[in-house]
Amino acid sequence: MSVPSSTRPQDPAAATLPPLPARRSATRRRRPLWRDVRRDWRLYSLLLIPVVYLVIFKYLPMAGNIIAFRRFRAGGSMFGDEWVGLRYVQKFLEDPAFWKVFSNTAILGVLSLIIVFPMPIILALLLNEIRKTWFKRFVQTVSYLPHFMSIVIVVGMVMQLVSLNGTVNSIISALGGDPVNFIAQAGWFRTLYIGSEVWQTVGWGTILYLAALTQVDTQLYEAARIDGANRLQQTFHVTIPGITPTMITLLILNIGTFMAVGFEKILLLYNPLTYDTADVIATYLFRVGLVSNNFSYATAIGLFEAIIGLTLVLSANALSRRLVGSSLW
Repeated sequence: MSVPSSTRPQDPAAATLPPLPARRSATRRRRPLWRDVRRDWRLYSLLLIPVVYLVIFKYLPMAGNIIAFRRFRAGGSMFGDEWVGLRYVQKFLEDPAFWKVFSNTAILGVLSLIIVFPMPIILALLLNEIRKTWFKRFVQTVSYLPHFMSIVIVVGMVMQLVSLNGTVNSIISALGGDPVNFIAQAGWFRTLYIGSEVWQTVGWGTILYLAALTQVDTQLYEAARIDGANRLQQTFHVTIPGITPTMITLLILNIGTFMAVGFEKILLLYNPLTYDTADVIATYLFRVGLVSNNFSYATAIGLFEAIIGLTLVLSANALSRRLVGSSLW
């Protein structure tokens, strides 16, 4: 015996849902942005200062790149007096001195990615294995301190340590060797720069990785131990994959600043005797632009450097998204 449709029991949940097309249209409709801003204006107001900063100090100065294609003279028009096209671009492409500083910049950038970038990861992994809380906090505090020092102080300490009468040469002399003038030898500059970068940044760089390590599911470690994995195997198969997205994000950001190696530290640490390995694009621009007053030529080189940085970060992001499945955007 069939039950009439009017007397069949109805699902109460189904009675409250609108028809399927109506639900789809409701999900497609988005609330206007001005309504979100009006409702959450206190949160959006926090963006005001960063946006103003970016507009004034990052976007408006980009208009000055026009003088890379115009002849700029001090006291003349802010955007140059006459159009010269690619004259300054051709000039630095044919300049042997530019390619020398370009190679120095690339070498320091590669060394920073190979040596400086992995150090915070290694330190964070080591700290994660420490079970003594007091010792872990002590190591973190000591490693953080150099980050808060001024670059002038850091360079002064490096020069004092490696000077002819410094601590390093005192140890060399005590061991029977001859003192080495590290500051005046071009071959030692890259070692001094990379070593000081590791000492100054390794502790501060561990903060993000230690925060990422707290998000790794502890049940994964329990499952790994049940499967017989030791501490080293747990690190390679659980810990490192857990912080890989953070590592990829920071790597892409570091690649984006590949050509912008530390200008202030190099400017304070180098001297004419070490130009052969120490002179980079940033210091070359300083001498050409501000010392020699050749602003158009310096702007053309700076624009070229910015294009390389943009190309590198876009390429690294696309490659990471394709190979690893994680990217910055």
